[in-house]
Amino acid sequence: MQKVVLFGECMLELRQAKDGVMKQSFAGDTFNSAVYMKRIFAQQDIAFMTAVGQDTISQQMVEACSAEALNNQHIFAKSERNPGIYLVQTDDEGERSFLYWRDSSAAKQVMQYVDQKAIDALCNADLFFFSGISLAVLESQDREAFWAMLSQLKEAGVKIGFDPNYRPRLWNGPDEAKAEFAKAYAASDIMLPGVDDFKQLYNIETLEDILAFCKPYAINELVLKNGPESVYCQLDGQLTHVAITPVSNVVDTTSAGDSFNGVYLGSRLAGGDVTSSVELAAASAAIVIQHPGAIAPSNAFDKIHSAVK
Repeated sequence: MQKVVLFGECMLELRQAKDGVMKQSFAGDTFNSAVYMKRIFAQQDIAFMTAVGQDTISQQMVEACSAEALNNQHIFAKSERNPGIYLVQTDDEGERSFLYWRDSSAAKQVMQYVDQKAIDALCNADLFFFSGISLAVLESQDREAFWAMLSQLKEAGVKIGFDPNYRPRLWNGPDEAKAEFAKAYAASDIMLPGVDDFKQLYNIETLEDILAFCKPYAINELVLKNGPESVYCQLDGQLTHVAITPVSNVVDTTSAGDSFNGVYLGSRLAGGDVTSSVELAAASAAIVIQHPGAIAPSNAFDKIHSAVK
């Protein structure tokens, strides 16, 4: 059984429905990826790693992880803080905007609870995945401990996956993000950025410039998401282009990239090739964006399940 650990923050999601009622759920980029990976690849051991508080919402969050059949052994319920909260609003085209309350979330403290015993357990994973958001929300003084942990995982043979998922508002300027991302690129075996990440942070957006930028880091598997129409994959130096049919009925683009990441990684771990993994991940993302909120109903993936079986 393949073992995967996804590291990051899960928040309370508030979304106003058309009837004006505020809907409550749980979401966060790597959490979303974990949920979709487990839904499509139920045979894999998928763990979400974070810190939560001891309040009612934190308890509900852990229960939500259990309801999605995630492995909770790396959730540290020791913080005195509460989970972060965000409000999502969508326009008529499905594009979303967010309001956040996360500056003192419990997830920021996760590295304070990671001892050597916890790291030893993580070393049994096949893949450890994190994002730029995972890094950004950490207390700045705890990032050194994160990189030390990641070094031990690499030495143990755990593959490292990373999605920059650059969010300017979470960083104290672009230089801070660049410095942390450089460490992530150097550590990554597989990276799943979007073209927009490079455009925002480095002012580069052509395929040639992005490949040239990544070359010194010797990333074995680079999966470049080029909006809703195509994905470029470079594996062992060989470049593959996979065209994607855009979705016409876009309801909410929240979690499109997250679902793609989770299903792509799950497919690759299950033995899928690059092209079939991209196609399966894109099909899953297409389902997600036709539903409101970050986590689509599980029965919406019945056709995907049939294809995987």
